[in-house]
Amino acid sequence: MSFLQFVRNDHLNPSRRAFLGESGLILSASAVALLAGCENLAAAQKNSDGAGGNDIAILNTALGAEREAIAAYQLGADSGLLEPGVKIVALKFQGHHKAHADVLAATVSKLGGHPVEAKKKYDFPVEKLKNQTDVLRFAAQLEQGAVSAYLGAVPAFGNRDLARAAASILGDEAMHWAILRNVLGEDPVPAAFVG
Repeated sequence: MSFLQFVRNDHLNPSRRAFLGESGLILSASAVALLAGCENLAAAQKNSDGAGGNDIAILNTALGAEREAIAAYQLGADSGLLEPGVKIVALKFQGHHKAHADVLAATVSKLGGHPVEAKKKYDFPVEKLKNQTDVLRFAAQLEQGAVSAYLGAVPAFGNRDLARAAASILGDEAMHWAILRNVLGEDPVPAAFVG
């Protein structure tokens, strides 16, 4: 199934789309509430025996990765290599990364830290991106890296609310990776565990 067929099939199945949309809304609302909406989060973080600084560092690392993903999806969208339907989905995924970045930056600020900024230039393998498949494979590799990074970050958080919110973002990254693998003709879920 091509990426465009996948997008079209999703539009033909309103109950599936409604379920996914509602599920995504619940996860996003939970992540926002856990990360940015907790009034006592900063106070709890400051009283957690020094773990607050470590949590801020973890959040900033995640924020840096989200900003890199935003730039990568923009590179793909601007490349002229993506079919129109594929570009729509790529920009949707980029929108998810923007939402993650906004929440992570707000949380770092709320905890008294300084959110990392996007780099002026990323070292993307532009010379290797010659067609749509190359762009999608590059995006899949970035999503796989994000899954691994969040998987490592979740147990490292001192604040369990932050760990739960990071796990919610991990789920979104894993869905992106699975969809991209499927479109590339690879097994979307190659193993029972992500490592």
